[in-house]
Amino acid sequence: MKALRFAASLALVAGIIAVYRLLPVNATTVALTLLLAILGISTWWGLAEATLASVLAVLAFNFYFLPPVGKFTIQDPENLVAFLAFLVTAATASQLSARARRRAAEAEARRLESERLYALVRSTALTGNPRKTIREFLNRVVQEFGCRAAAFFYREPDEIFRTGPESQPLTDHDLKTAAEIERASGEPTGDRVASPVRLGMRSLGSIGLVAPLPSPQMVRAIADLAALTIEKARALEEASHAEAARQSELLKSALLDSLAHDIKTPLTSIKAAATSLLGAAAAADRELLTIINEEADRLNQLAAEVVAMARIEAGKLHLEKREVPVEQVVTGALAEVEALRKGRPIAVRAAPGLPAAQADPELAQQVVKQFLENALKYTPEDAPITVSAEFKSGRIVIGVADHGPGIEEHERALIFDRFYRGRQHRFATKGTGMGLAIAKGIVEAHGERIWVESERRQGSVFYFTLAPASGGKQN
Repeated sequence: MKALRFAASLALVAGIIAVYRLLPVNATTVALTLLLAILGISTWWGLAEATLASVLAVLAFNFYFLPPVGKFTIQDPENLVAFLAFLVTAATASQLSARARRRAAEAEARRLESERLYALVRSTALTGNPRKTIREFLNRVVQEFGCRAAAFFYREPDEIFRTGPESQPLTDHDLKTAAEIERASGEPTGDRVASPVRLGMRSLGSIGLVAPLPSPQMVRAIADLAALTIEKARALEEASHAEAARQSELLKSALLDSLAHDIKTPLTSIKAAATSLLGAAAAADRELLTIINEEADRLNQLAAEVVAMARIEAGKLHLEKREVPVEQVVTGALAEVEALRKGRPIAVRAAPGLPAAQADPELAQQVVKQFLENALKYTPEDAPITVSAEFKSGRIVIGVADHGPGIEEHERALIFDRFYRGRQHRFATKGTGMGLAIAKGIVEAHGERIWVESERRQGSVFYFTLAPASGGKQN
């Protein structure tokens, strides 16, 4: 094809020379006609063809139209100047025309690449699966840009995706090495190119293409688009997982709530029957009925904890806040654990002039009750238990101190997690591990703090805060 263009260029110059040899025209007309022909050749075919035509035109112009005709020598200085001007003009015109043609071709190539990139953006399907998104992205890049193959190194799971065996020139080592580069130029290495895929300062991996290749600028643009596409897919995946987890938690909470209510109905009947029989039972049956009665109480307590936990997790713990004296919260909790105390003394130390709390009385009482039950479980019968209430830093602080075995330091951060029980006591004492988690949920629903302070073999103190009802001032 190129040989035909060279031949056509020479033929055009030769045709012009032959025509003007037959016509009575001056040298200026011949020179201008040849210049126009050379500009046309440069515009249509390129610089190489125009250069060859220029050489032929200069030689023919000198030989046939500048005296002495038929020789390559020039006698008149004016003709020499005209010859040199024609030579420079022909070469310069060829260069300018070729440059304009090249720039037009580059502009057209950039336009086509921009259209392909736009088509790639429109055709990229976002899914909640980054791996599937990467495979689809590679296939679309190959389709839109006409590359023979493409590959992607996904750094986080350390996986490499390929469009087919044609991508083998892109080795695993090439892709992994490219992922470590902060910013690539997009320049090819032979018939392939590998560019890092980064989102800000974070490396997601690298993308590689096998020839024919787009421009370096377009390679970088494809890498940037790959980063955004993958990050969006990851965000969709995380959002999908979060929504699934939320729905699972809601379903679980609803099931627990329903199950607990279904359990409480027969338990009420069992409790009523056992209490009735205990009043008229013979001595031989009293022990068994007492066991039934106590275990019914334990199951009833378990059902109540399940319901409370389900409501906390579902965000359905509705507070009915009002002014309540702290003494009422503490004495109510003491009354609820009366059976568990079995006469054991519990000291109450409340600071004088303590303001009333702004809280849900029943729920605040349940927190104190849980602290007391824990203290009674883990404190020896001859060791004291103390309930304290004081005003600190604008908050009412209620605490329950025991003289039990204490809590290991690494367990203190876990003690309020649901179903967690201390390693040393999980089999020695009864419980579900929900009580302190429920207490935490109640306190946090009030917008307050709950924590524990403990020392090995010295005991523990569980605290929580409540807001004062009237400006935080002591009476």
